[in-house]
Amino acid sequence: MSAFSAEDLRLISETNTAASPASTAGDKTQLAEIANIMRAHSNRGPYSGVVIAGFVRIVEMMLLFTLSMGIYYIYVDSNEEALRYASATALIVLLAASLLQGVRSYSIMALRNPLKQGIRIAGSWASVFLIVMGLDFLFKLDGLFSRVWLVSLFFSGLVVFAITRAAAVLLMKRLTRAGLIERRAVIVGGGASGEQFLREVLREPDSDLRIYGVFDDREDERSPDVLAGFPNLGNVDDLVEFARSVRLDLIIFTLPISAEQRILQMLRKLWVLPVDIRLASHTNQLRFRPRAYSYIGGVPVIDVFDKPLADWGVVVKMIFDRIVGAIALVGLSPIFLFTAVAIKLDSKGPIFFKQRRYGFNNELVEVYKFRSMYVDTLDQGASKLVTKGDPRVTRVGRFIRKTSIDELPQLINVVFKGNLSLVGPRPHALQAKADNRQYEEVVDGYFARHRVRPGITGWAQVNGWRGETDTQEKIQRRVECDLYYIENWSIIFDIYILAITPLALTKSENAY
Repeated sequence: MSAFSAEDLRLISETNTAASPASTAGDKTQLAEIANIMRAHSNRGPYSGVVIAGFVRIVEMMLLFTLSMGIYYIYVDSNEEALRYASATALIVLLAASLLQGVRSYSIMALRNPLKQGIRIAGSWASVFLIVMGLDFLFKLDGLFSRVWLVSLFFSGLVVFAITRAAAVLLMKRLTRAGLIERRAVIVGGGASGEQFLREVLREPDSDLRIYGVFDDREDERSPDVLAGFPNLGNVDDLVEFARSVRLDLIIFTLPISAEQRILQMLRKLWVLPVDIRLASHTNQLRFRPRAYSYIGGVPVIDVFDKPLADWGVVVKMIFDRIVGAIALVGLSPIFLFTAVAIKLDSKGPIFFKQRRYGFNNELVEVYKFRSMYVDTLDQGASKLVTKGDPRVTRVGRFIRKTSIDELPQLINVVFKGNLSLVGPRPHALQAKADNRQYEEVVDGYFARHRVRPGITGWAQVNGWRGETDTQEKIQRRVECDLYYIENWSIIFDIYILAITPLALTKSENAY
């Protein structure tokens, strides 16, 4: 686990002490300065340890399969038996993957220290062949497979593991130096309990945890400026602001379970963030079954909230968006061309309209649309909702808004910029209002819909909640649909929403 240098702590301390303790927590300028110091350590988002471990697993299993079939063709070389050997090889590879996963040989710590895992890897590989020989004996398969093939595969397989794990060490060192395999975390709760947790985690030399600092709901002598070498960055309200500017992966509560009300009050503010939230159990006398805990190093924690999308889910959704989005761009290119010509013939001005909107974790993204309004009436912030018969909308604009053709250029955001998804909560404009009130003022927990990337279409749109949001009920129902989508996401759900979107567009009574 990495902490900050003395120079960083000095800068943070000077920033904190520049104002009185009472004002520091609420001073967003100072918090922004601290966030800039934190961002200097890592400019890019980290890679998922689960995905890296999965990549190593896939490479190893592919190499083992290729090696096995290579030995078969060199020694046996009989096309009639190829399917039999391929099936046996697949069984061996699957058994190896399962056993190595069972002994945690694909964890980040294991990949960093393959020498410590060597006995486990060799033992698991040997166990695979003991199982194969057991099956050979039980089902009287003697003579079906070459003993030379089996022995050669066993010893050459050990060589494959040695090579892949050596390569993994080099990869992990490079990613570690670049700060790309760390979980970025903050601690909530100072005092003795927080200090004990930090000291226990600091004992783990190969942890992938980078702790940015401590946030505390108390602002008195019980919450020191520095705790176990980590700076006190403010209160929980400050944490929400901090998480908007510094990409966090993990929030760890070090408060005892007995502080239930304090924890609940803070969770009501923090659940809208796209982070994992854990409750440390190192000081609790109450003990649950081991399966009830996950672990940060050797410290047991209780999972409170998980990111809606993480690890392979992020990868699968990204690949799906890019591939399907690119196909859609090509397939819809005639509509793009006809729409562009119609806009140019209908009114003066550019074809496209770019508007800043809220994206993932409240980040501002520039969204592309076909221009549907007269140039002199364009509303960059959407401070005034478009209503039926709105004179600001052009003739072509009424048609493309009614059919949602004006949204098609957002495929550029999906395919080339990656700041939108095909499916997700719609990105709302900065000044959008319902009943003359900002959306976040109308709906409690509104920003929780920003825990995933926004989309071109979504569960709210196919359920009829698209277009004008002139009443509080309309935006409330839209947000409810968005949160349902986030909590129940799957790639099948995305495919279903995309499939029924054309049908939903025929019911466009709210779109003007």
